[in-house]
Amino acid sequence: MSTFETTEEFKTRQQIDQPLETQFNGSTEFILVSDHQTSARQTRNFSDFCAAGLKNVFRKKTLYRRLPILQWLPHYNREDAIGDLIAGITVGLTVIPQGLAYSGVAGLPTQYGLYGAFMGCFVYVILGTCKDSTVGSTAIASLMVFQFAKGVWQRAVLLTFLTGLIELLMALFRLSFIIEFVSGPVSAGFTSAVALIITTSQIKHIIGVKNAKGTTFLERWISMISDIGNVRMADTILGCSCVLILMLMRSMGRIRVGPKDNRKWYHAMATRVLWFLSVSRNATLVIFFAAVSMYMKAHDMNYFRLTGYIPGGLPEFGLPPFSIEAKPGNETTGEPAVEAETFVEMVNNMGYGLIIVPLVALLENIAACKALAKGKPIDTSQELIAMGIANVANSFFQGYRANGGLARSAVNNASGVRTPLGNMYIGAIVVFALLYLTDFFYYIPKAVLASIIISAVIFQVQYQVIVPMWRSKRTDLIPYFVAFIACLVMPLELGILSAIGVNLLFILYHSARPKVRLETLETKDGLKFLKLTPDRCLIFPSVEFVRNIVLKFGNKTTLPVVIDCTYIYSADYTAAKVISSLLDDFNQRKQKLIFFNLKPNVAHIFDGLNVNLTLCYNTTALTQALSESEEGGEINLALEPDIETGVRMSTESLNSASTVDVSLNVSTDKITKL
Repeated sequence: MSTFETTEEFKTRQQIDQPLETQFNGSTEFILVSDHQTSARQTRNFSDFCAAGLKNVFRKKTLYRRLPILQWLPHYNREDAIGDLIAGITVGLTVIPQGLAYSGVAGLPTQYGLYGAFMGCFVYVILGTCKDSTVGSTAIASLMVFQFAKGVWQRAVLLTFLTGLIELLMALFRLSFIIEFVSGPVSAGFTSAVALIITTSQIKHIIGVKNAKGTTFLERWISMISDIGNVRMADTILGCSCVLILMLMRSMGRIRVGPKDNRKWYHAMATRVLWFLSVSRNATLVIFFAAVSMYMKAHDMNYFRLTGYIPGGLPEFGLPPFSIEAKPGNETTGEPAVEAETFVEMVNNMGYGLIIVPLVALLENIAACKALAKGKPIDTSQELIAMGIANVANSFFQGYRANGGLARSAVNNASGVRTPLGNMYIGAIVVFALLYLTDFFYYIPKAVLASIIISAVIFQVQYQVIVPMWRSKRTDLIPYFVAFIACLVMPLELGILSAIGVNLLFILYHSARPKVRLETLETKDGLKFLKLTPDRCLIFPSVEFVRNIVLKFGNKTTLPVVIDCTYIYSADYTAAKVISSLLDDFNQRKQKLIFFNLKPNVAHIFDGLNVNLTLCYNTTALTQALSESEEGGEINLALEPDIETGVRMSTESLNSASTVDVSLNVSTDKITKL
């Protein structure tokens, strides 16, 4: 609350009669928290700055913060090892089918989903801060790669490398606060739109349509409807059945066998078996239908479209491709021709993806960490470092973008993971699959992989937030639906930027219309004045609005006007110019304008334009300034009727006059009489 609003100093005659030289000594009304200024500025050259930076880097505290493995590894025990092993195997059975499926969302050959699923895990063991987080392909990351790489693996790998470097730069300059500009409604709308887009991209595999092209939601539906005559009934039945089976198996994890009380050991075991079948449902479905496809293939029954050949072994280690060599098409295999591209052309084709992809990745990763942190703080800078290095490492093994996924991390948490070392077992399982299981992957039906993706992303449609937003603040629905609709009908980067822009407009409009408390007060000596109290800082969007209010009510009387600056913690050049203009208006009318409790840092900004301000930092000084104003000229007591009726004398409280909050909801033309 304003110190002016709670003061009692107008009550006693002794305080009013204090001499002028004591008015600014020992004031308890102005509290300066921190002005961040020193009397003498120390000069440091570049070598001193570098030496101090290196000294800080090699401190033990910094080393433990940037290498989190040093914090938990010395205390690692047998229970931790068992918990991490079980969780790693459980999540690994989920990562492999998801990696195979998400590569299709990214528009890349199937093996690239596994190429990007092991190096990130190994890096996160050393640099990760959240024990539950797992690094690998996610639905959102895959869709973003498709949007900006356009199905060209060289672009996808280079995008992974460059966005990893950008994440490291964001961590170096501590830019993780950028995600704070993406509000909850925008994030929810974006995630919901992405879920529908990914579902649409997999419908073509469910119904067996080949010519489903396009980059946006509408384009893909239009192309599928135009090719509806080529639907494959066997794939459609298989895909729909698999979606239904996965939904049922998902619900099995919530089944609790036996009574609530007096549970036997076999009740707990049966419950645990059902839970394991639920979390490993993707792997179970893939193994079963791949075996069925192998049997059918052996008997020349080719009813389903299969994944096809996947190169065995680990990818070659090497730098990411910084250019694309031209390659002619192959009509026999159906491979299209590849045009040559230089590094600059590849970067130009990625466009805004170099900014949008790291931003969305940070949102996804931090959301997963916060959901499972149980109230513990998250070091966002360290998470940026971990994800940045993980993706740079992925790019050296031809992997595409990997993030921390909430669904996988939730399974990891439920499996009893104890430390980030669980990621090592996940990566080892992926490596094992690449070395020994690629021949088996040939027989996985595409409809099964598509059903895995659909059953996973369909629950990311956040329709449940609509009712709470309607009940709490309905204007939040606008950025939600802007993000949702814009991402469906436009490219993703334009959709999310549009939603963020709309949300920032709301913030700017709110800052441009501050509430101003208006009071007509009178001291015990009969000195009347108008007091206006803005509730926030004076910056360029709001200062003109405040100026108009001061002029509007100042013109209605010749009483001195006091602006209570208790809540004004900052200002800018535009505010200083407007205040200078406001003082000129009051000086022309020979009306006093006093600034009460103006912070020194704000006064310094006004001093830059040589603005002559009347400043008061306690009520004694204010009384003296009002007395001088009364002696300088006759005060017109013929106030506007709606203000005059609110002025009354009180020996109990100064704040007993009419009060008006001038804001968006209260017209400045109507003053409420209290």
